[in-house]
Amino acid sequence: MSSEEQLSAIKGAKVLMVGAGGIGCELLKTLALSGFQDIHIIDMDTIEVSNLNRQFLFRQSHVGQSKAKVARDVVLRFRPNISITPYHANVKESRFNVDFYKEFDVVLNGLDNLDARRHVNRLCLAADVPLVESGTTGFLGQVTVHLKGKTECYECQPKPAPKTYPVCTITSTPSKFVHCIVWAKDLLFAKLFGDKNLENDLNVRSSDATNLSEHSEDVFECRKGEDIEQYGRRIYDHVFGHNIEVALSNEETWKNRNRPRPIYSKDVFPDKLTKENGKTEKGSATDDVSAMASLGLKNPQDIWSLAENSRVFYESLRLFFLKRQKEIGNLTFDKDDQLAVEFVTAAANIRASSFGIPLHSLFEAKGIAGNIVHAVATTNAIIAGLIVIEAIKVLKKDSNSYRMTYCLEHPSKKLLLIPVEPYEPNKSCYVCSETPLSLEVNTHHSKLRDFVEKIVKAKLGMNFPVIMSGASIIYEIGEDLEEDMVAIYAANLERALSELPSPVISGTVLTIEDLQQEFSCRINIKHREEFDEEREPDGMLLSGWVEAPVDKNNNKSIGNGESTSSALSMEEIQEGEKDVEIQETSESAENVTGKKRKLSEVSKGIIPDHSGLPDESSRNQNQLEKLDVDDEDDELIISNDWESLTKKKRL
Repeated sequence: MSSEEQLSAIKGAKVLMVGAGGIGCELLKTLALSGFQDIHIIDMDTIEVSNLNRQFLFRQSHVGQSKAKVARDVVLRFRPNISITPYHANVKESRFNVDFYKEFDVVLNGLDNLDARRHVNRLCLAADVPLVESGTTGFLGQVTVHLKGKTECYECQPKPAPKTYPVCTITSTPSKFVHCIVWAKDLLFAKLFGDKNLENDLNVRSSDATNLSEHSEDVFECRKGEDIEQYGRRIYDHVFGHNIEVALSNEETWKNRNRPRPIYSKDVFPDKLTKENGKTEKGSATDDVSAMASLGLKNPQDIWSLAENSRVFYESLRLFFLKRQKEIGNLTFDKDDQLAVEFVTAAANIRASSFGIPLHSLFEAKGIAGNIVHAVATTNAIIAGLIVIEAIKVLKKDSNSYRMTYCLEHPSKKLLLIPVEPYEPNKSCYVCSETPLSLEVNTHHSKLRDFVEKIVKAKLGMNFPVIMSGASIIYEIGEDLEEDMVAIYAANLERALSELPSPVISGTVLTIEDLQQEFSCRINIKHREEFDEEREPDGMLLSGWVEAPVDKNNNKSIGNGESTSSALSMEEIQEGEKDVEIQETSESAENVTGKKRKLSEVSKGIIPDHSGLPDESSRNQNQLEKLDVDDEDDELIISNDWESLTKKKRL
């Protein structure tokens, strides 16, 4: 790679960055310092306090402002002669269509959720624009390259649902109960009972960070002359009432979301809490310090009402201050701490109620409260550098040098960066290979609404679907639909599949299109009477989206492995010939491995050989976790023999 050729490719490139968070900050800085002249950034998020420890372009004064716009302004201070165009918007907005993507030479992803990743992948395929994908979590990271027709796309293999969640979702737009659990445990519990000097997003919610008030200064401090009931009510009103009111003031956020409902203590509490709880200021008469015992709630599998959750919230807060006062300021959440679990369950349920999320029992909440992988800024910097390296190769059309690179927590053969050659597209991929899917469903009982919500949107990730049975359209979403058609499609949603104007029965082939993504797929329908409620809770089963074919000689797949979807054993990573998807899964890596052919091996008919399992890899095998999140990872060892690690094996 001559420096002159590289500089020419960089200066003439028009680059689209999606995401200005943990990876995005490092990526924008690296692009600017590498000589890129025309950079566009899309990010819908605003800056949170919790971003400041690793998203180095942002400062306290930026809290509440657009990430994309602030990142642009900061970088232009040290690279004033380049062009950076920010978009404070959702990447799924209609203006970011295929024609928009065609304007760019390469797209660089620094996203934090699976849905947006799939959306960008499909638009890049439709626009025939190369995509460099990335992800980090804790001390693990990855960068992968996707070119239409040449390498597997981002969706060539099914992906497990992510188990880590972006901070902006937790603090601002929760949609699942687990988001509420993380908020209650890592933010509220930590703020009330942990280190008081640590900043978090609970008391900085205004879009104008300089507009400080009692809500953002001392709300979590117990004031002089304030009794525990007054303190409890004030905390309750702040986090479940005031903070929600502030969030609602940002109209842009709620354009396509259900608006939350502020909840205040006066709406759920009696006039005198201690009278209702039947306790005096001396606290519970029980020895185990339990809010449930104090309130006479016996079954942990019961789902409490909003009023009951509110009483548990207050009672657990009261017991912490009256029975465990000495521990306050040093507490961290422990799932074996009954009072802590009660507090977190109640707080999570109240927040869930505000956002229209189904409530859960204490038993369920305790199970959901798990470890969250914390962000590591160094990993972001490493991954951002690797993204730029691959982007330059893409711009030079140097396809023989493309690498998918994986960042590990522990060295493998003295290396923490493992490069792997890209793989051919998966012939069974319903996205880039247009292979039909199959759906088993009870066509007599399941409604079209179930199919749209559970399959078309949740599984296939479509935003504006058009569903056709033959030449008949049975459902469509669009802004330009006439009112009578909207009414017809709305009525269709409530009909069983077999009762639609064009009946959907066993043998029917449905075609589903998303005009925004310029993406379509076919689904073969097979009627099935019964489903296991525990194993198949959706009441329908989508299949046909499979891994690579299996080599009968060694029982391993040889075609298309799981580029950003599945974990591989560390010994195979060491050979430099398998794709490592770092997954957040309880499965052992060896149970989901698959052998893949590199592009060069496909053309030559070469199948890579693999050695046995070295003992030195046992630590790393336990580190393989899913990387469909945006925040951080790792250390770096420089290899003196980099080429030998990536060169092709020959028989």
